[in-house]
Amino acid sequence: MVEVSTTVSHVNIYGDRGRGNGGMGKGVEVTCDRCGHSEFSFGEGPVSVRRCAALLRENCPRGERNFYQTNEDPD
Repeated sequence: MVEVSTTVSHVNIYGDRGRGNGGMGKGVEVTCDRCGHSEFSFGEGPVSVRRCAALLRENCPRGERNFYQTNEDPD
C-alpha cells in the first residue's frame, strides 16, 4: 500500500442528497495528486474529506489500493 497525497477543494455539487429535490449543495472534491482522479462528497468537514479518500481507494482507475493523505481541514 502506497501513501499518496491529495488536493482538497471546496466545490458546489449538483444532486439530490437523498431528498429527491435536486439542486446545488456545498461539498468537497478530493483529487489524487498521483493520477488526477477525483471524488466528490456533500459537506465541507473532515468526515466528507475522509469519505472522498475512501472513494478514491475504492474507485482508483489504476486498480491500486492506496492510502490517501488528506488535510482534515479543507482549504
